[in-house]
Amino acid sequence: MKIAFSPCPNDTFVFHAWVHGLIPGAPKPDVTYADIDITNGLAAGAGGLDVLKISYAALPWVLNEYALLPCGGALGRGCGPLVLTASGGNRPEALAGKRVAVPSERSTAYLLFRLWAAQQVPEGVGEIVVMPFHEIMPAVRDGRMDAGLVIHEARFTYPTYGLTLLADLGSWWESDTGLPIPLGAIIARRSLDIGAISGWIRQSVEYAWAHPEASREYVLRHAQELSPEVAQAHINLYVNDFTADLGEAGYGAIRALLGRAAGEGLVPEIDPAALR
Repeated sequence: MKIAFSPCPNDTFVFHAWVHGLIPGAPKPDVTYADIDITNGLAAGAGGLDVLKISYAALPWVLNEYALLPCGGALGRGCGPLVLTASGGNRPEALAGKRVAVPSERSTAYLLFRLWAAQQVPEGVGEIVVMPFHEIMPAVRDGRMDAGLVIHEARFTYPTYGLTLLADLGSWWESDTGLPIPLGAIIARRSLDIGAISGWIRQSVEYAWAHPEASREYVLRHAQELSPEVAQAHINLYVNDFTADLGEAGYGAIRALLGRAAGEGLVPEIDPAALR
């Protein structure tokens, strides 16, 4: 079975047990490690992959072929993307006409940014520049970008670049809607046994929680030079009850995000029933 997910600590922590043959009855996976911007493209193209981690923002384009799984993804509170600057200002309207670096144009982070900017920057930001997320903070620090939209472990490391938090889009979303933030989804081809795959992933999550030390070497090997402390903070933030099961609150958050985005013309409209 061909699967693809990012090398970030939350994904390697979640999938460790399945990848290492620790889930009875689960087929051996052929793993592709790729940043989520790449997996978004693989899902929309002819990548031939069976199971993938993608952005919720990319979900409307692939729901005909892929089913959303109820487990394994990233959704929660206090874990949203950040808008950073080097200027020290805290006025969102100062972004009017500015250059903003983003990690992907089809990411949940960018979708949240677009919804936030529609409220907070009525004159509109200037140029949007897509770049790998690990290049964004240096570009803002060095003045090549006026602001940057960052994700993942940047929540913990941006002060080391001398950057200032302009907006926490997760906090904005939660205060605006009262809902958790849908970030990364796990999807599988509809032609496969969706129930079985969901079961293997849920067992992998439960194994990770029951044996937290078992995945440490695997997580750190793929963690892109993160310290063990930052990698663990990353796991603690993004692997939570929603990872084991989306539940009604999770599905409600997904419907709200994609419904609001469709209303703004940012994504195609979906049939909410297709999320199940």
